[in-house]
Amino acid sequence: MSTPALQSRLPQVGTTIFSTMSALAAQHGAVNLGQGFPDFGCDPRLVDAVNEAMRAGQNQYPLMTGVPALREAIAAKIETLYGRRYDAATEITVTAGATQALTTAILCCVHPGDEAIVIEPAYDSYAPAIVLAGGTVVPLEMEVGAQGYSVPWAKVAAAVTPRTRLIVINSPHNPTGSILRRADLDALASIVEDTGILVLSDEVYEHMVYDGERYQSVASHPVLAERSFVVSSFGKTYHVTGWKVGYVAAPAALSAEFRKVHQYNVFTVNTPMQHGLAAYMRDPAPYLGLSGFYQHKRDLFRAGLAGTRLQLLPADGTYFQCVDYRAVSSLPEAEFAQWLTTELKVAAIPVSAFYSSGRESGIVRFCFAKEDATLRLALERLAAI
Repeated sequence: MSTPALQSRLPQVGTTIFSTMSALAAQHGAVNLGQGFPDFGCDPRLVDAVNEAMRAGQNQYPLMTGVPALREAIAAKIETLYGRRYDAATEITVTAGATQALTTAILCCVHPGDEAIVIEPAYDSYAPAIVLAGGTVVPLEMEVGAQGYSVPWAKVAAAVTPRTRLIVINSPHNPTGSILRRADLDALASIVEDTGILVLSDEVYEHMVYDGERYQSVASHPVLAERSFVVSSFGKTYHVTGWKVGYVAAPAALSAEFRKVHQYNVFTVNTPMQHGLAAYMRDPAPYLGLSGFYQHKRDLFRAGLAGTRLQLLPADGTYFQCVDYRAVSSLPEAEFAQWLTTELKVAAIPVSAFYSSGRESGIVRFCFAKEDATLRLALERLAAI
């Protein structure tokens, strides 16, 4: 007897570069600045809040859309920060992490034959979700220069066709660390206004913006908010990536379709964690202080790299730092990242992995969401460059 053959829904997908580099880092005892997660714990008060919810008996299914107290807290936060009031009952949905929110949003609105514009380099879940929905990915590359990465909005407008259903954006941006400013949102709005095009805005790093910049959420832009799914992540904000809790905010009509898919691919999300998060959100200080917390780490890391031959690109947001290594090596990005990991014992991610074409730019990405001691150890090793 033999296992029947199965035609893959994602024939181009293999082991991710993140898994590959993390395994290589473990094998060689390298400091892992590759995969994007902290090596420090969360606030003990958050764990206590979850424990209290468990002990209080909050351990059965919650509402499919999320615990009401948490949805109210999310709606209040968005209104305070960005000026738009989403109705907690009909426009906020709690999800099993941001990736589930992104995939569900795509599945609910992209149909076979539809096109979805994806700005590259891009987080690796966008394109597979579009393919699973039967849509066509239309990749469009950011421009990169001495001032960092930027979106060429004229090219985005030129890529729009009658089949365009969705534009996927990400700010603060993984992997580049760039941010969209108000002029960017205005440019996007001018493209989609008076069309049937929807926007999926990945805002999981919304609280990590530096140098006094004010974060520009799509929720703050009236034209865009009316046609957008806005996604964020408690895992990124509260240093609990393994909890996999996020949310999506969208107008009621879009949320209704989102929830139709959500109820059948997840149904609902961990109950005590939702109650714990709702209680913890009563104090806004942890997320309001996140930019300062991570700017310290960014500045520490950038100051250490300044003495090397690596060229620092701007890092206006997220907890990622991209560097141009072409003054150091002519190796392709994946090979240079492997060399860093095996020889200097510091793991990074090749930015080419974030392009559908595998475009080579001589750039790798480091994650600085680490203890200061971890960053200093990595910098000691990178000083050899």
